[in-house]
Amino acid sequence: MKPHVICHMVASVDGRTLPSRWRPQDALAGGLFERLHEELAGDAWLVGRVTGQEFAKGRPYPESTKESFPRESWFVHRDAKAYGIVLDAQGTIAWGRPDIGDDPIVAVLTTTVSDAHLAGLRAEGVSYIFGGETELDLRVVLEILNRELGIKRLLLEGGGGTNGSFLRAGLVDELSLILCPTVDGAKGAPSVFDSMDAESGQRAPISSMALESSQGLDGGAVWLRYRMQNS
Repeated sequence: MKPHVICHMVASVDGRTLPSRWRPQDALAGGLFERLHEELAGDAWLVGRVTGQEFAKGRPYPESTKESFPRESWFVHRDAKAYGIVLDAQGTIAWGRPDIGDDPIVAVLTTTVSDAHLAGLRAEGVSYIFGGETELDLRVVLEILNRELGIKRLLLEGGGGTNGSFLRAGLVDELSLILCPTVDGAKGAPSVFDSMDAESGQRAPISSMALESSQGLDGGAVWLRYRMQNS
């Protein structure tokens, strides 16, 4: 069984997600994304490696260790109010912290990650799970999070690449989109859902989208929530 996955994002009216490029620049009210994040009441939130790296504070872990670890889930906490899940397939993030905003970090790795990296995670109190041998199977990842940590409601808040991977895998159940009264209007900016060139021909298996609610917010922003049906 997998959690109910809500992709929660904020964007310009042309679907771009890098506020530094938006015009006008002051269209995003301070704390709006975080306030609605709390209102959605997820058991966990999930981002990809690039977004996760922005939260990291540590120096690189040692390149070797004498220790050897089984390739199985390892948890520091199993009773947190919410978890911060970060996809880091190759084990490149040195955290320097065990949590983000008091939410314990859970790194999602492949079994190719070195023992030295696992030792670094354990030393810093960062939990981890394995979602594949060389590549992550996102459905398997969700099932592990549900089974091992009881996560029933997950907020997908990654970059466009991570969001797009979940979308194309048919794993997004709901879209929570905050549209701000601003535009990007230029080529190359990240978007709510994106892909690598090799994935550009893959289409999401969405059979329908139903508007669940729309709400006007301060400053002219609009909060849209869509229920998504995957075929």
